Amino acid sequence: MIGYLRLRVPLSIAARLVLSAIGLGAVLLLIAGIILSTLYRRTTEFAFDERLNVYLKALVADVASFGESDRSEPGSLGEPRFELPLSGWYWQIGRIDTERDSEQSIRTSKSLFAGKLPRLADLGAKPGPNGIAEAYAQGPDDRTLRIIERLIDLGDDGRYFVSVAGDPAEIVAEIRQFNLAILVTFLVLGLALAAGTLAQVRFGLRPLAKLQSALGQIRRGEVQRIEGSFPPEVSPLADELNLLVDSNHEIIDRARTHVGNLAHALKTPISVIVNEAHAEQSPLADKVREQTQLMRDQVQYYLDRARAAARAATVGSATDIEPVVAGLVRTFGKICQGRGITFDSSVEDGLRFRGERQDLEEMLGNLIDNASKWAAGRVDVRAAKGPELGPERPSILFQIDDDGPGLPQDKRAEATRRGRRLDETKPGSGLGLSIVVDLAQLYGGQFNLADSPLGGLRAELILPAVTG
Repeated sequence: MIGYLRLRVPLSIAARLVLSAIGLGAVLLLIAGIILSTLYRRTTEFAFDERLNVYLKALVADVASFGESDRSEPGSLGEPRFELPLSGWYWQIGRIDTERDSEQSIRTSKSLFAGKLPRLADLGAKPGPNGIAEAYAQGPDDRTLRIIERLIDLGDDGRYFVSVAGDPAEIVAEIRQFNLAILVTFLVLGLALAAGTLAQVRFGLRPLAKLQSALGQIRRGEVQRIEGSFPPEVSPLADELNLLVDSNHEIIDRARTHVGNLAHALKTPISVIVNEAHAEQSPLADKVREQTQLMRDQVQYYLDRARAAARAATVGSATDIEPVVAGLVRTFGKICQGRGITFDSSVEDGLRFRGERQDLEEMLGNLIDNASKWAAGRVDVRAAKGPELGPERPSILFQIDDDGPGLPQDKRAEATRRGRRLDETKPGSGLGLSIVVDLAQLYGGQFNLADSPLGGLRAELILPAVTG
């Protein structure tokens, strides 16, 4: 599932950089935290052992200074907790009887309260270079203790072991406080690093955002080329895009030239055939005139379609809607002045068509012309923001209404077919609506016929819009 989402929704470069930096930083901070916590634990244990070692040395000095018969009771060693029963702080002095292979505790702190510390030698703890063994072990009250132990050989006076134990709760508390401090510090540091990484990525990718903005201006028809300076890593890309835009314009210009040449090459022979047919009056001449007129319409249709396809592929073309609609309404108002048809128009402010002006005039002109042929007395032209044609693809909705007889639902699809005329009494070649359909498809738009609130037919044309 995750792999599927990765394929369908790829991460942006900024997201990749930020997430990878945050992930790597989190791993490094975690490793650093573990290392620091381990080092601090060892340091704290060493300091605690040094404290126990001070008491151990005092006890060893007491054992070594006097004979067993003269040995006095060691003091509290400056630590009152050695006097409190089961306080967690204990010391113990024992003698090893080598003949009987046994141990005998001869001195203990009052805190042991008739208890006994375990021998580290029995637990497998080995003495270090200084002869002192260190380990954690269970005390008389089942409390975990930190114990250090040393073996002393007094020759004829025998062999003794001296043990000092302390409650390691201090170590645990200090380590817990240190870990909490490390956690808070690293969290703040991690957030600061994440913010710094985000700022660094935004600053580093700013040239790409600038390049994207420049491409948007070209797409909206505001500029013809990418201008401005870019870093060495992005500058070649900007140059290549400028070359691509120039190449696109050259290809379109070349296509227009070829289409124009083809139009002239075809129109001349057709005109000759028409003139020859007009010179005679016969059924054959009538048929030739009829077919040559059909040829002329079809040739003109396909030439217009080829030119429109070339213009639709042009990068950066944009057309204001209001002057186009106003000009067409004014023109058809004059043409239909004698028929008493009223034209009304309404265009939302700021609308711009993503395409060539002459293609927009071709589509709207055909629709207004068709409406004026069937209207009884009124034609309305409306333009407003339409539904999106896709993600981030705004559109313009054109609605051309007439108060004519309308068109049945079952005949609307047939009306848009090329060369199809539903009423032979009306002038035209039957190519008007099909031209609108083809041009709308070339621009990725839509065309529909519906019922008009005026009582006649409504033509709805949806074309891509320019934002901003």
